Amino acid sequence: MPDIAAMDTIDPRALRDCCGKFATGVTVITTRTPEGAHGMTVSAFMSVSLDPPLISISVNNQSKMLGKIRDAGCYAVNILSRDMEPHALHFAGRRDDSLTNLFQERHGLPTLRGAAAIIVADVVHQVEAGDHVLLLGHVRNLDHDHAAAPLLYHAGQFGGLAAHPAG
Repeated sequence: MPDIAAMDTIDPRALRDCCGKFATGVTVITTRTPEGAHGMTVSAFMSVSLDPPLISISVNNQSKMLGKIRDAGCYAVNILSRDMEPHALHFAGRRDDSLTNLFQERHGLPTLRGAAAIIVADVVHQVEAGDHVLLLGHVRNLDHDHAAAPLLYHAGQFGGLAAHPAG
């Protein structure tokens, strides 16, 4: 049996820094409520199952977005293209008024123009997980740009993939 007391001694900042060594893609989660379109930058996204098609996102319990997704019952995962760092910062709370005409409608949800990929899902299960909630979504639509390079995040910095040599 694991030593629960020892697990509680992990410093949250140390855990965040350690997990920051794992390079991830960057996503903006979007949804719609009667108040309008909403978005939030999230790096905790994963594919769960191909059959049935399931994905998951992790949202902080204190986030306003959690209530909005619960109210809507659905969300879109917008996987950002390499040139969308300003979008990532904007939806992380660093408002950028130069970004305009951000959304396009897809299957009843606002999605980001220029995203490398978009996955629309209906919430089918929620799992309380410490200070976050995992929102399991059943995929009902998807689309991607075959040529788009992804925006990556590693150790607190945005980046991209190195170019592959031709041939």
